[in-house]
Amino acid sequence: QVQLVESGGGLVQAGGSLRLSCAASGRTFSIGAMAWFRQAPGKERDFVATILWRGGNTYYADSVKGRFTISRDNAKNTVYLQMNSLKPEDTAVYYCASRGGGIATLSYAYGYWGQGTQVTVSS
Repeated sequence: QVQLVESGGGLVQAGGSLRLSCAASGRTFSIGAMAWFRQAPGKERDFVATILWRGGNTYYADSVKGRFTISRDNAKNTVYLQMNSLKPEDTAVYYCASRGGGIATLSYAYGYWGQGTQVTVSS
């Protein structure tokens, strides 16, 4: 089992920045990749970004490419999502997820999820 706890959400004006954190505990040695997804009210959960836990390779959704950066600190078992140039359409609950395999962009590929953190971007 892997436990994930997100933090760092909040309210920010359009054009602002936020950094989300996701701390992993439990069987962290089994983590192959971690990712961020987001879900806006009435919409499906969408892929945002993912990172290979050991190699550091990253992949982003087109909607956030150039604005968001995913990174990880293996010593702290923590993954981050730096979000810059935020837009109102970035408003959503952001979820951290982990899987034992490599990079994946589909939510069903991830077996462990955090509880989510709300990000609200005002116009």
